[in-house]
Amino acid sequence: MRTTFMANENNIERKWFVVDAEGKRLGRLASEVAAILRGKHKPTYTPHVDTGDHVIIVNAEKIELTGNKLSDKMYYRHSGFPGGLKGRNAEEMLAKFPERVTELAIKGMLPKGSLGRKMIKKLHVYSGSEHNNQAQKPEVYELRG
Repeated sequence: MRTTFMANENNIERKWFVVDAEGKRLGRLASEVAAILRGKHKPTYTPHVDTGDHVIIVNAEKIELTGNKLSDKMYYRHSGFPGGLKGRNAEEMLAKFPERVTELAIKGMLPKGSLGRKMIKKLHVYSGSEHNNQAQKPEVYELRG
């Protein structure tokens, strides 16, 4: 009789992948990286367990946004005080915080709650072509499309 495989922390094997964001569309990159962080590319995927791999994204400042998103897409934050809502458009965010644009897009595609917070910790975004994770021997991951 077969039993359903259920992954747990003892039998998860994690890899490290490097993704080059140069010339890639933000949403398409984010959806594929979110699937890797969740572990959906593995046959051992279990929805309630973090089975995903680590992802390093380089060249985050060279990501592409289509249409009028550079001027129209807004990123909001609030100070917690009355009248403390502040906003920046995508062009300003890419100029000042290029890593944060990619991180926020991917974070929005992960589960909400403690499982999603655990998954987002495996994301490492760098604005240049260099990264600090050479010791983990990451493999180059080619995105589809």
